[in-house]
Amino acid sequence: MTTPTQNRRGWLRGIAGLTLGGASLAAPLRASAATAAAGANGPWDSLAAHYKVSPEFINLENAYYGIMPTPVADDFKRNIDYLNRQNSHYLRGQFDRAGIEAIRASLAAHAGVATGEIAITRGATESLQNLIANYRPLKARDTVMVGNLDYDTMIDAMNDLARRRGADVATVRIPEPATRQAVIDTYERALRQHPRTRLLLLTHVSHRTGLVIPVAEIVALAKRRNVDVIVDIAQSWGQLDFRIPDLGADFVGANLHKWIGAPLGLGFLYIRESRLQDIDVQLGNSSFPATDIRARVHAGTVNAAAVMTIPAALKYHGQIPLAQRSARLRELRDYWVRRVLDVPGVQILTPEEPGMYGAVTSFRLRGKTSFEDNVALARTLMEGHGIFTVARSGPVGGACIRVTPAFFTRTADLDKLVGAIGALAVR
Repeated sequence: MTTPTQNRRGWLRGIAGLTLGGASLAAPLRASAATAAAGANGPWDSLAAHYKVSPEFINLENAYYGIMPTPVADDFKRNIDYLNRQNSHYLRGQFDRAGIEAIRASLAAHAGVATGEIAITRGATESLQNLIANYRPLKARDTVMVGNLDYDTMIDAMNDLARRRGADVATVRIPEPATRQAVIDTYERALRQHPRTRLLLLTHVSHRTGLVIPVAEIVALAKRRNVDVIVDIAQSWGQLDFRIPDLGADFVGANLHKWIGAPLGLGFLYIRESRLQDIDVQLGNSSFPATDIRARVHAGTVNAAAVMTIPAALKYHGQIPLAQRSARLRELRDYWVRRVLDVPGVQILTPEEPGMYGAVTSFRLRGKTSFEDNVALARTLMEGHGIFTVARSGPVGGACIRVTPAFFTRTADLDKLVGAIGALAVR
């Protein structure tokens, strides 16, 4: 009979085996990003081969859920099978006592923070809702600040917090076209105009347009005004080249099922150790002392097989330096964007300025500014061209279509997108 100890050894064997032909994935990826893009994926084909995607359509909507690479999916299946056999005997024994803490430690190391500053959650939504709802310093007549490109559910949470505490809500509207300095100036002006602001929500990479907010600079501005910042890194974690301390923020919520490629329903929250008591215990959670960050999360019985798969996902993701991963995603984005920039009637919503975009980019067609217009456009792309995208609302200039390639995306797929956009723009 397989024992929990043997299963943990199985995790290590699976993680150690996340290679192609016995060689590290990083080995064939040392070529420049430009060389890799020539004609097809070049050396990136070896990575793309680990993603089993449907041949029935071109998936350019990868900002919602990041497909697990095959070695990670296989590890997840093994964990499901093991738990189905061992059941609560394993969960109440080795997993509860040691297994989950080892996973939490590996996640903290990946994030560049202390284990005691990390709590595993079911995703960025739970992480950020808990941070917002339980933020203690906000008082009546204070102000909370959100941006028009923030995630809808997080805006709702900030509005609810303000309502419960008798605080006001200020909204920052990101200009179009955006530049790094314009975004910084917009937030600085908003903070100056709303001097009672106590809490600011920042989204590192907008799920609406793909705009990368200069978080570290704005956090520094806010801290000089005694404003706390909660940072949403749902889209940026694993996509951009950074670690948690680089942001300078005390409170952060993240996903693991987007760009890390872990199973659905995984994320984490971060609270700087010195600020723990400024986030209240979640609904009176007594499973952990108030001095433990894990008291800020209470999700009941979680998908333990998914949690057990986190080390495999981190190991797989970590085989290729994050700087190379980020460069590849930007390269795929550039491949299609720079072929439609000068097409009449096409507007790209993310700037060309370095550091202001990653993989995610949205576009808009002249006169198509309503959400309904863009839902119809996404349907046309899918039904007429076999390209799956999604409509997004919220930008100041109107709704748009979001396009997100992934590591398995081929340049031939993007050629089809470029052709489709050109055809739709002249209609």
